[in-house]
Amino acid sequence: MSENVTQPTSINPQEFIAGVDNARRQKDALVLLELFNKVTGMQAQMWGSSIIGYGTYTYTLANGKQGTFMRTGFSPRKQNMVLYIMAGFGEKAELREKLGKHKTGKSCLYINKLDDVDLEVVEELIKADLAIMASRYPN
Repeated sequence: MSENVTQPTSINPQEFIAGVDNARRQKDALVLLELFNKVTGMQAQMWGSSIIGYGTYTYTLANGKQGTFMRTGFSPRKQNMVLYIMAGFGEKAELREKLGKHKTGKSCLYINKLDDVDLEVVEELIKADLAIMASRYPN
């Protein structure tokens, strides 16, 4: 694992979303912004030039160096909407089964469009992820 180079910026998340070229992706990003705001109770902050993140946690690498990253977030990428489920998916199999059409990476949930998934399940995934992250990284 390498040190995180993506850092918080002063970019306004609403302005970033307004600049998203794909109208569908822009609309979905506004829905997710509202959903993440509600579920996390935290203020959205841009991480790098294209990730909307919520909260922070501090992790320690094998070499002893520490880094800070967002607890959860999303990004309206060109190919997919990406939700960052930082605790991974090992403890969330039952929710993923009910989610709808999606793909996953280590801590990324890839969705083509929000119409493909159940937003109530997305909300439950975010809540479960935040609970797991709070127990792993109580800082």
